[in-house]
Amino acid sequence: MMHGLEGLEPVSRETAAGAIASQIRERVKDGTFSPGERLGESSLASQLEVSRGPVREALQRLVQEGLLVYRRNRGVFVVSLDEEDIVDVYLARRAIEREAAKVVIRRGEAEPFDRLEECVEGMLEAAESGEWPRIADCDLCFHEHLVRASQSKRLRKMFDTLLVETRMCLSALEFAYPVHQRLATEHRSILQSMRRGDETKALGLLEAHLRDAMNDLTGKSDREP
Repeated sequence: MMHGLEGLEPVSRETAAGAIASQIRERVKDGTFSPGERLGESSLASQLEVSRGPVREALQRLVQEGLLVYRRNRGVFVVSLDEEDIVDVYLARRAIEREAAKVVIRRGEAEPFDRLEECVEGMLEAAESGEWPRIADCDLCFHEHLVRASQSKRLRKMFDTLLVETRMCLSALEFAYPVHQRLATEHRSILQSMRRGDETKALGLLEAHLRDAMNDLTGKSDREP
């Protein structure tokens, strides 16, 4: 008698739908597919040289993630984040990053701090030459490494979609930071407090940084140039 598992055969670790979803996700993240843009199954299938089935499945996955939205009789579009969405994204980010920072500070291991320092240094170098895309990348690098350093699989999973949504907003922040070094300085201050083990100070700076970014994006900022 054959055991139920014996009839199964190995499959690729990433299905066609998963690979397609990854490509689309990256292009939403980097702005190649802009907010409000319609993504057609036929054109995507033709470009990717696949059938429409896996494309449809990939689009459905991204709709579930909140990166795309389905409009009846119109198709699938890249989501456009309104003020309520932005506030919600940063509310979730503050909750996740606050807990991650606590874990990293209390462990006190040097390696996470060193990796965060690399992100800050990259931000400072990019600020000197006015390279906003690289500044934004280093900004996200800092926050991603912070959450990853917590070693919590669930915090990381929750943070992944928030990262993509945040990247969709970051182009607007360029104008909120006329002095780009300010952004790097904010991150350096957070990191210095973390290195010292000053949890209260670090968490306060982190929350203020995320709150100010949210206010800048929603037009409620009162920061001075």
